[in-house]
Amino acid sequence: MAIFKRNSESSDGVSPHKGDKEMGKSEYQPGEYPTGEQTVVNSDGIVVSADHTHLHRGLKSRHITMIAIGGAIGTGLIIGTGASLAKAGPGSILISYTFVGLLVYIVMCGLGEMAAWLPQASGFAGYATRFVDPALGFALGYTYWFKYIIVTPNQLTASALVIQYWKPAHEVNPGVWIAVFMVTIICINYFGVRFFGEFEFWLSSIKVLVIVGVILLSFILVLGGGPTHDRTGFRYYHKPGAFKPYIAKGDTGKFLGFWSSMITAVFAYLGTELVGVTVGEAQNPRKTIPRAIKLTFYRILFFYVLSVFFLGMLVPYNSKDLAFANKAGTKASASPFVVAIKTAEIKYLPGILNGCILVFTFSASNSDLYIASRTIYGLAEQGHAPRFLAWTDKRGVPVPALAVSSLFCLLAFMNVTDDSKIVFGYFVNLVTIFGLLTWISILVTHIYFVRARKAQGLTNEQMPYVAPFGMIGSCISLFFCCLIALTKNFNVFTYSADYGKFDYKNFITGYLGIPLYLIMIFGYKFWHRTHGILSHEADFYSGKAEIDREEEAFLAHQAATKKHKTGGWFYRTFVAWLF
Repeated sequence: MAIFKRNSESSDGVSPHKGDKEMGKSEYQPGEYPTGEQTVVNSDGIVVSADHTHLHRGLKSRHITMIAIGGAIGTGLIIGTGASLAKAGPGSILISYTFVGLLVYIVMCGLGEMAAWLPQASGFAGYATRFVDPALGFALGYTYWFKYIIVTPNQLTASALVIQYWKPAHEVNPGVWIAVFMVTIICINYFGVRFFGEFEFWLSSIKVLVIVGVILLSFILVLGGGPTHDRTGFRYYHKPGAFKPYIAKGDTGKFLGFWSSMITAVFAYLGTELVGVTVGEAQNPRKTIPRAIKLTFYRILFFYVLSVFFLGMLVPYNSKDLAFANKAGTKASASPFVVAIKTAEIKYLPGILNGCILVFTFSASNSDLYIASRTIYGLAEQGHAPRFLAWTDKRGVPVPALAVSSLFCLLAFMNVTDDSKIVFGYFVNLVTIFGLLTWISILVTHIYFVRARKAQGLTNEQMPYVAPFGMIGSCISLFFCCLIALTKNFNVFTYSADYGKFDYKNFITGYLGIPLYLIMIFGYKFWHRTHGILSHEADFYSGKAEIDREEEAFLAHQAATKKHKTGGWFYRTFVAWLF
């Protein structure tokens, strides 16, 4: 175990960290004890704190990168694309998933610029508090927490439904599986961030391998490599067509179908931003976070765009099997890729894919509980939640925050009875808008961040990472995210003989999140009399010295133990970009 201390700081309060690193010097000497807070690096290279108010930096680079991609790959891709294909057609989903993927990448780059400069435990809610307005940080933190305390029981329910592929509800009550999975994910989160990171690394690795396998299988089937030797090519782009009319007829219907697929694509990508919550527990975050975010573009291109591209070539939007799949819930039969497998007459694969979907849903519930606990911890650290929620045990686990977030997992038992399923469905519809509001808030914060750092003379050369599209990219992405948020449930405003009259229930649950978000912002401003942060007043340095100490301690520990590289040459050269 080594303990390091900071020797000096420049007179203007700006950390000399970067300049020292460029000259090859270290500010820290092993064996010295700092005055005030202690920064300790244990034998495993985990940066820990001596008090009970800090998270421990136990997430390695490979953990961060896999959590980042694992958050982006879920049932929304392997199952949700089927509903989008049936509603809009292959051309629509290819365009929408590509375009929304670009929006996601811009969001992640903006988040990465802020996280690399100040990788604090309060995450993007903390950045909103520092650079925009404390009211925005308050509203963003709670809306994000609301999202995950509802999504977690939803994923637990999905896991129980997946198991019904083998064990129907009349044989084993789904409440049994919900209880088993709930206890398991609580234990995984309680055992510490290192155990969680390792467990999630392997689950996410399986998810990546499954998606890669599905993409390769789809490519082979498109070329006629299946048992039927049917080369589909672009057949279904011509007949029944690339764009399917939705609600209306003609070109208007095709546009509405396309826009519905845009909304579906957004919710398939939701969760990608969760890497911003892990920065408080990441080792060497100024290197690992930007790297994970920069690779997000290639992962979106490879996993999402290729998947929907091949799917549109394998399954026509008017397939009867696809219509059945969209009523099958979360089981393997609900996946459009299973429809393609059945059409190709490949045996046994649907059952195997169902087991893979179980990994998807279980991994999602595990990481969702982690995000929920760290989000409420970050709010408590900022003073926006009861202070006891910021307490951590000797392993750096925020136990009170984890306990409070875990209580909401009990909502999953509402799905055991039919009447409560309806109410729970409204809960889920209510909070899905919070994901979009999170993206909007991150983009607004990044715009204010760039304005403030330019006003204070912080150049691009001084930043560990700079968003490639800059403030202009964030402004454009912000416009489209706001547009999609406002039109998310556009179908409730339309009327036709096929779709019926105004659907007020979906209107209320689909849009209620927006006024709740605004009420929290303006209610906080009214109660606490806060004002927006002016560019020249933005705080870029509070807490930065402590993070610099942690980074220097970790880098010094790496140098002393000669553990700069992990994995073999083959992994680093050919596999690391993917994983």
